[in-house]
Amino acid sequence: MITIYHNPRCSKSREGLCEFESFNKPFILRKYMDEPFSKEELKDVIKKLGIRPIELIRVKEKIWIDDYKGKELSDEAIIDAMLNHPKLIERPIVVNDNKAVIARPLEMINKIL
Repeated sequence: MITIYHNPRCSKSREGLCEFESFNKPFILRKYMDEPFSKEELKDVIKKLGIRPIELIRVKEKIWIDDYKGKELSDEAIIDAMLNHPKLIERPIVVNDNKAVIARPLEMINKIL
């Protein structure tokens, strides 16, 4: 089953959801701001994305700039920052079995369908 990790307050996330809905495929919508990731779940998504945790961070967010930018942070510390401040997580994330993409640009969705 395909899962879309979505933040409805984000225009890019809304665009990604709309794009995916046009494919007429069943999916689970996970509003991760309302239903936060567990640590293991976030690590699993990062592994499926094939990226380092820093690559999932929205580095222009005020929280990141004020509290984290310029600091030497381990991958674990970056994951903890995302768990404490889910707004820092890039979105939308589309997961299909053992593959995942950050759907920015939207065409990235096609890579895992």
